[in-house]
Amino acid sequence: MGHTNIEIKARCSHLEYIRELLEFRNARFQGLDHQIDTYFRVNHGRLKLREGTIENYLIHYRREDKEGPKQSQVILFKSDPNSSLKEILTTALGVLVIVDKKREIYWIDNVKFHLDTVQDLGNFVEIEAIDYNGTIGKDNLLQQCQQYSDLFNISQMDLVSRSYSDLLIGK
Repeated sequence: MGHTNIEIKARCSHLEYIRELLEFRNARFQGLDHQIDTYFRVNHGRLKLREGTIENYLIHYRREDKEGPKQSQVILFKSDPNSSLKEILTTALGVLVIVDKKREIYWIDNVKFHLDTVQDLGNFVEIEAIDYNGTIGKDNLLQQCQQYSDLFNISQMDLVSRSYSDLLIGK
């Protein structure tokens, strides 16, 4: 299943404030997910196996490395946590890095919010405006990201251009 999303990622020292804003706006809380993302060595894009208590996917994505809103092309494959998929990918491709995080997941319509605490990196907020079937359009997705970025008081200095995997590799 492929889709397009526009996302913003930022370092965050005020997760409680954002959590309160989301609750005030009646965001649907999906839960707290302890996620282990294993990134594999690939030639194009990024490939990770997400093992969580809520989300379990093999995810391939291509995304620009730039601050602010960025577009991603994403392909998801629902995985079975008890399968041999991780062993196969590790053997065939090799592991690049492992990201261990605790993620609170909220939704307002088609916009997904992540309040993340990433081991060895700290706290982050992600805003993902998602278009599953091509009916929303890039301009509307950008507008949604900017609206919530403004609401959450995300400063330009806090924006992050790279993935958690890249940040860990760069440490």
